[in-house]
Amino acid sequence: MAEITQRPKPVTATGKDIAKRVFRHENAVLGIVLIVLIAAMAVVSKGLTVTRANMVNVLLQSSIRGIASLGQAFVMLTAGIDLSVGGVALFTAILGGSMTTLSSWLNTVGHPVSPYIVLPLMLLVGAGWGALNGSLVSRIGMPSLIVTLGIWQILRALAFHICGGQDMTNHPDTLAFFGIGRVAGVPVPTIIFIVVAVVVYFVLSYTKFGRAVYAVGGNPLSAWLSGIKVKNIQFMVFTISGLLAGLSGFLITARTRSATMQTLAGLELNSIATVAIGGVSLFGGRGNLIGVVIGVLILGVIDNAMSVMGVDPSIQGIVTGVIIIAAVAADLIRRR
Repeated sequence: MAEITQRPKPVTATGKDIAKRVFRHENAVLGIVLIVLIAAMAVVSKGLTVTRANMVNVLLQSSIRGIASLGQAFVMLTAGIDLSVGGVALFTAILGGSMTTLSSWLNTVGHPVSPYIVLPLMLLVGAGWGALNGSLVSRIGMPSLIVTLGIWQILRALAFHICGGQDMTNHPDTLAFFGIGRVAGVPVPTIIFIVVAVVVYFVLSYTKFGRAVYAVGGNPLSAWLSGIKVKNIQFMVFTISGLLAGLSGFLITARTRSATMQTLAGLELNSIATVAIGGVSLFGGRGNLIGVVIGVLILGVIDNAMSVMGVDPSIQGIVTGVIIIAAVAADLIRRR
């Protein structure tokens, strides 16, 4: 007599299984953290942080910092680090501000230059400093930490030499459009950030160069054995980082219509923090752009809430430092 086999019952996913799948997804966890933070800060600040004006301000701040963070992500994906982003942004801001100012005694070229000419120039200058970082790291083999720290100090000194410690103010209205203008109600810096993020996502996810970036960060020797030109990739990621830092410098000058020695102070640490929060490993080879964007928003919400509530700036620095340490610790735990 033939045995009758019963068909296995379909396995239905329980709520616990679904929760596990969600929490295994790194970006889902980051998204939940962002939502919880916004709600918590709204309660603590009695609703001040969730007003329309303040949320727009958070987007503006996050967009300018986020552009530099996208460049930092390229470097960190190759297991490098770029401490010069703050110096590049400062130098390009001071240089651009000194060329566009209407004040003749501050203008380094003697007359105001159109922002439409200054913008590509600042991008080229930023990319040039990034290329210098990349050359020293990839061709000579110097540690990226030492190289970029030295370039950061050089650029701060050069910026001070250009402005003489004075604030670069009195800029034309055409410059302000790039910083506070809106298109269909959306701030221009936010639009630029979104465009850059989409381009970076496409490059990292769907191009040969993007796959090479991950390969170099995962194992440079294996990448070299598979035919990837490791030195060229290292050179390119630093160049991209410098270019995007230059763009951040231009946008902050346009937004504030001024450039000072305090422009984008702490950008280097903030960019590292946002990228680390976003799940990019400091050891390279792992992370994704969506996580970086969420990390930018998380740090933006925290900084803005502390500013709205009048928290001492020194406490803000402590919080940023703790966030960096916590993000690195979490990465180490995940790797183990």
